[in-house]
Amino acid sequence: MSETLKGRVALVTGGSRGIGAAVCRALAGAGVAVAINCRERIGQAEKLAGEISQQGGRAIVAAADVSQQGAVTSMIEHVAAGLGPIDILVNNAGIAITRGIDDLTEDDFDRTILVNLKSAFLCTQAVLPSMRARKWGRIVNISSGAARGAGSIGPHYNASKAGMEGLTRGYAARLVKEGITVNAVAPSLIETDMMSGQPQLISRIPLGRFGTADEVAKAVMLLVDNAYMTGQTIALSGGMAFN
Repeated sequence: MSETLKGRVALVTGGSRGIGAAVCRALAGAGVAVAINCRERIGQAEKLAGEISQQGGRAIVAAADVSQQGAVTSMIEHVAAGLGPIDILVNNAGIAITRGIDDLTEDDFDRTILVNLKSAFLCTQAVLPSMRARKWGRIVNISSGAARGAGSIGPHYNASKAGMEGLTRGYAARLVKEGITVNAVAPSLIETDMMSGQPQLISRIPLGRFGTADEVAKAVMLLVDNAYMTGQTIALSGGMAFN
């Protein structure tokens, strides 16, 4: 990793487990101070923060519902007071409510858009003033292969992730001259809690296994450490699809 990352401050939403936790560990390993956001799993977030601290890093827990503007504002203030202004934002928080067309409700749709898409908008808007003031920032949105493919969760999930990639390009185009890059990572079938109990899905993956959270984190780090790449989506699918 580039020396430019050392001493930077990152916020990872949904950072207490799975892909978010792997990203937190990778950032901390590069010398970045990490704010671990969670909504309910505070114990897991505290354990991860302790692990990072024991290894010589800096980490704090930033509990908040990132789908609510007031909570996001308070969280950003908490992180700034504890670690400093945020240089790196990883929008990873999300939910996956599996529904078919016939049992998909308006509430399912609204909740999915709120948590998966609006949260990324709220957090991005909240960190931009300090990034623009310093003319340096890295924003990475965790999308999904469902943004382009059919997926198995439902059309509401497809819409939320496709919207996130549109948000990525829209911000990237408008911030490109201000030292701020905005990119996305789109993993498919990663071995997390979401995939537990579904070994039959491995047959869909040409590589013959689920991806790992650490492999997704490596893609995130590639984007965080690259000043020339913006507005792009990196897909990780084990050979299921090609850009």
